[in-house]
Amino acid sequence: MELRILRYFLAVAQEKNITRAAEKLLVSQPTLSKQLSDFEKELGTKLFIRGHRQITLTSEGVYLKSKAEEIISLADKTSLNIKNDQIISGDLTIGAGESIGMKRIIDIMGNINQDYPDVKIHLISGMADEMETLLNQGNLDFAVFMGERDLNEYNYLQMPETDEWGLIMRKDSLLADNDFISPKDLLGKPLLISAQEISKSRFKNWWGNLGSKMNIMGTFTLVFNAELLVENGNAYMMSFNHLIDKTHQDKLTFRPLNPPMIEPITVVWKKNTVLSKVAQLFVKRLQASLHNEDL
Repeated sequence: MELRILRYFLAVAQEKNITRAAEKLLVSQPTLSKQLSDFEKELGTKLFIRGHRQITLTSEGVYLKSKAEEIISLADKTSLNIKNDQIISGDLTIGAGESIGMKRIIDIMGNINQDYPDVKIHLISGMADEMETLLNQGNLDFAVFMGERDLNEYNYLQMPETDEWGLIMRKDSLLADNDFISPKDLLGKPLLISAQEISKSRFKNWWGNLGSKMNIMGTFTLVFNAELLVENGNAYMMSFNHLIDKTHQDKLTFRPLNPPMIEPITVVWKKNTVLSKVAQLFVKRLQASLHNEDL
């Protein structure tokens, strides 16, 4: 399976037309058609449904498209990172969830880009399980975990920042008069909770024997979208502090939990792997920022 053929396949999948794809790739239409036909024979399956006006993907084609995009992205990134051994260039890719702890990391990434304009920085947002998968696949240089996780398979740096769990609600809510939110305060309240935290039963111990009485109306992955529902007055949201978007600050407020729930923030990268020069620079500058914090 050659990278060139995968690029041909992706071009046709994106254009949905052999002629347009051939023009984009600067190859002849017959050549492209034959290459793709040979590719299907090599794989022993049909990748395309060739219609009168456009081409669509079979289920096997859809699967290959997702994998081909990952393969091509990793190949391009690797090539870019080793092209020039004399200067710092290439891509720096970090995956993380939403957290106040990202400010330090983003500041370092921004400073690296300012000092080395050839460096391209990429931020990928998602839940910790997704970020760990991408890291292990080689699609991330670093992942940022919020909360306790098994770190035995990784190199890591612990951030001084922490995340504090609490409740986001409308400012005119009765619970907004509380300094803290206890489990009994949430009885009967429609709650939105991160899909990841639901799957890991993150609040099981905090709720105690009241857990079965909680009204969990739904889950979310993006805080901003969930805040729209809270602002609408239809829900309360369990979330980290400092994540209320500026567009919602006039209507929403945060109250910490009691007993408190505090999460560590950790930057991790794969063991037994050679970091690119820009990734090494990121680690060096992150370590320096933590050292300065201790002084």
